[in-house]
Amino acid sequence: MREVLVIGIGAGDPDQLTIEAVKALGRLDAAFLVDKGDEKRDLTDLRRQLLKQYAPGARIVTISDPPRDRAATQYSGAVDDWRRKRAAAFREVIENELTETQTGGFLVWGDPALFDSTIGVLDDIDGVDFSYSVIPGISSVSTLAARHRIGLNRVGRAVQITTGRRLADQGMPADVDDLVVMLDARTAYQHVTDDVDIYWGAYLGTPDEILIQGRLAETKDQIDAVRAAARASKGWIMDTYLLRRRD
Repeated sequence: MREVLVIGIGAGDPDQLTIEAVKALGRLDAAFLVDKGDEKRDLTDLRRQLLKQYAPGARIVTISDPPRDRAATQYSGAVDDWRRKRAAAFREVIENELTETQTGGFLVWGDPALFDSTIGVLDDIDGVDFSYSVIPGISSVSTLAARHRIGLNRVGRAVQITTGRRLADQGMPADVDDLVVMLDARTAYQHVTDDVDIYWGAYLGTPDEILIQGRLAETKDQIDAVRAAARASKGWIMDTYLLRRRD
């Protein structure tokens, strides 16, 4: 049966690649690269560098990422439609690019189990027989904590992970002391009025990494300015942050 490996490759630093991931890359007959366009070409280039070093015998198969309607009024409906299109594209390459004895792989930024759709999309595929395994990776959340030299949780307290969309809609939950926020296209931290510290990072694990920390009320405008300049320079931004209630 065809085999697919979902390989977490870390937050951007090639040194974050685990030994398990290196071994998985070495097994690949074909590597499936999801192309998000010229704007994020450097993300694709890093994957190609990893494949050149650790999977020199693998064929590289490029998949054009289906567009998602970001102006849709129904967010969940737009995501469902995008995932269906992705499932169709993934099914095509698995069926056509792998024989029944071969192994293909998807190189996933960070960790495949944290805010990534690859596992869910593979679960939606039918009409072709294959098995798949998941190789965990070092997430941007772990990298953020390491770079700021903090733990994500404090003694006897829980930590919650959410999205910028939910933070913008609902604010910081009253019963949460430590909140990790990902996928914040709205700069939702600007609207948080709670007395919290922020530990912010962008392009974590890459040469372009940026780190800012401090009291949110005193640093949010600085983060806005740095974030806007970085996005204008690169054409995209990938940032993660922790909001921590002050004792």
